[in-house]
Amino acid sequence: MATDASNTQYVPGSCNIGKNEIRQRQVVALIGAILTLVAGAGLLSNEDPNPPRFFIFFPALIFAIGFVQSRKKFCLAYGFAGTFNFGKLGKASRVASAADRKADRKTAINIFLQSVALALGITVVYTTLAIIFN
Repeated sequence: MATDASNTQYVPGSCNIGKNEIRQRQVVALIGAILTLVAGAGLLSNEDPNPPRFFIFFPALIFAIGFVQSRKKFCLAYGFAGTFNFGKLGKASRVASAADRKADRKTAINIFLQSVALALGITVVYTTLAIIFN
């Protein structure tokens, strides 16, 4: 089931956070993007001729997790914990149904895998460009 930005209800396996929580995930994505850029610049300016460029993966993963969660309107931690929140930040409610918790865990796993794939993609592109232009 598709959700839009105005969705204010829990939808099992599809939407478990409201606009305040989505905004928080967007901030995490922004922080991760800044950390990725800073780490990338730091690795490029390193005196070592072969710096461990794959370290860009970790800040890229922070970006990717925040980005994917905000786009999907789904918190992966809430999905694993069997909770949701559409109110005040940090005021999570329990998911009652075992079937709904199972759907949420499946979505949380998918979000994590998508985030890892995005971070790996960023790492490969960065490493390739760094090798080409260095």
